[in-house]
Amino acid sequence: MKFKNIYKKIFGLGTLFFACVFCMQSADAIMEPPAGVPQKIAPSEVVLTDAVMKQYRGSTKDIRLIYAAETLKGTVADYSRRAILGDNLTGKPIKLEFRDLAVLNPKYADFDALGWKQKGRLHIFINIKHQYAPKEALAAVLAHEAIHQDELNSLNEEVYCWTLEAAVWTQLTDDKPELTDISSALVSRENTIKKLFVKGNYTSKYIRKSVLSNAGYQGLPSRSPGFEDEDL
Repeated sequence: MKFKNIYKKIFGLGTLFFACVFCMQSADAIMEPPAGVPQKIAPSEVVLTDAVMKQYRGSTKDIRLIYAAETLKGTVADYSRRAILGDNLTGKPIKLEFRDLAVLNPKYADFDALGWKQKGRLHIFINIKHQYAPKEALAAVLAHEAIHQDELNSLNEEVYCWTLEAAVWTQLTDDKPELTDISSALVSRENTIKKLFVKGNYTSKYIRKSVLSNAGYQGLPSRSPGFEDEDL
């Protein structure tokens, strides 16, 4: 599997606010992606030791989300795992939880996930309907959302986040192809994004077209700090 140009760039600052499935609102970030794609990803069967659990105590007590975040270890989105642990613009762990997003606002009811910044703290809320989704699908969503870290979003940033999400799901399903057959709304989402990624020869070509045509992103600027280059 060859993931092309997307991972060869180093981005600085980025953006945050609201981000969901095919109707996201915005996002935020700082990012230094790996220089290349590892030849072999870490085993997807994660073992949670006491030491690992302790690392996440600032983010969540939900073991499902800890499994998902740890699944990112060794993938092209290992930065997102480190961002969750505190290597982000705020310097604090990102809070993770499953949430009925309609409680926050009825218009978020069908969002798959939501990035939020409150009182200097980053939060990632995943729709409660996905609480039993495979950890690998949850990992792909976390990879995306952990890039959103400030109030400045852009089309370029969304393209980057969606492409990273697709690349993670592609890696993980190469390791476990049976994941793509699981009956899950979140798996269906990831399979759709992966198809765009593969169709574009493992680049953002078709993902960019999808983002640009997404009604939820109308009005976003083309660029934001750290995401000035359209050649993703």
